Amino acid sequence: MAELNLILLGPPGAGKGTQAERITEDFNLPYIATGNILRAAVAEGTELGLKAKGYMDAGALVPDEVIIGVILDRLQESDAQDGFLLDGFPRTVPQAEALGAELKELGRELTAVLLIDVSDDEVVRRLSGRRVSAKTGRVYHVEFDPPKREGVCDVDGSRLIQRDDDKPETIRNRLSVYHESTEPLVGYYTEEGVLRRFDGERPPAEVHDHIRAQIATLRLEDRL
Repeated sequence: MAELNLILLGPPGAGKGTQAERITEDFNLPYIATGNILRAAVAEGTELGLKAKGYMDAGALVPDEVIIGVILDRLQESDAQDGFLLDGFPRTVPQAEALGAELKELGRELTAVLLIDVSDDEVVRRLSGRRVSAKTGRVYHVEFDPPKREGVCDVDGSRLIQRDDDKPETIRNRLSVYHESTEPLVGYYTEEGVLRRFDGERPPAEVHDHIRAQIATLRLEDRL
């Protein structure tokens, strides 16, 4: 397997960031998050970055062809020649189809799409339990990482607040968008034969071990 080209998929709160950090360290892959590379392209003033900036400044969605162009530029940089971990794109089946076609033009293909599966109730439990210091932004969790005194930051004694993004109704709305737009990718990539599903409700270390073992198996199968 000359390249290790991966997509990370899952709902908000699934723990994708934690797993992305471990996967990129395990396999020496660049982590390519859509939001980050869009901002970088805008900051660098590339042709596609300037196009994206025009849409962003107008409060409009950046068209698929511009996003794909920015991503393909990034995938052709030297550190991504042996593979990549893509997060945040594609979000829809048409985007997935377009990405696949463009990769094929470059003589590349996806190795696997890693789905970290977590139930809606678990996502709400994880995200709605977060509390943030009003002063420093330090993050706590009422269940997993509570402060010593309820509602008070351990470091500076400031009040802990729940951000609007972490309120249950907001989280449910985000999940609805995910189910409507992004979840169809599960069926699409299953048909393509590249989807690998992992139980994101297990401890992070277990999820990581399962992902690493699956990737090792894919590499072994490719050599046989």
